Amino acid sequence: YPFAVVVSCRDSRSAPEIIFDQGVGDLFVARVAGNVISDDMLGSFEFATKVSGSRLIVVMGHSACGAVMGACDGVELGHITGLLAKILPAVNATSVAAEAERNSSNADFVAAVTEANATMQAADTLRQSPIIKALVDQGKLKVVPAIHNLSTGEVEFL
Repeated sequence: YPFAVVVSCRDSRSAPEIIFDQGVGDLFVARVAGNVISDDMLGSFEFATKVSGSRLIVVMGHSACGAVMGACDGVELGHITGLLAKILPAVNATSVAAEAERNSSNADFVAAVTEANATMQAADTLRQSPIIKALVDQGKLKVVPAIHNLSTGEVEFL
């Protein structure tokens, strides 16, 4: 019975089991570019929490995320277009100084969008799943956004 659910990017540099020093069977892990939430993931989270008893959901982005950079640049390419569209609310919600670029060449912008995306995906999990929201309201579950820094290996919970 894994104690936590971690949704993270599919980037091979950001593997939750390694980052959190956990063994086989300790975590439910869902990985998708840009750590975006889907209906299928929500169903898996509901099973993991309501049925299997996991008490934590971590929505973990990471530094230098290619999916976030693609969303910042407006990339459109086959099926990734729809996935990147789920990151656009974070892009649109992130402000920059008047003279700063709103694209992947601006590392500060990308970092801010990454944090906004993790926070928004965590909030969307609660908004879209009455089951998860009820568990949180009952004090049986926490849903937290986080960022994994690829350079330092540290995870910051937001």
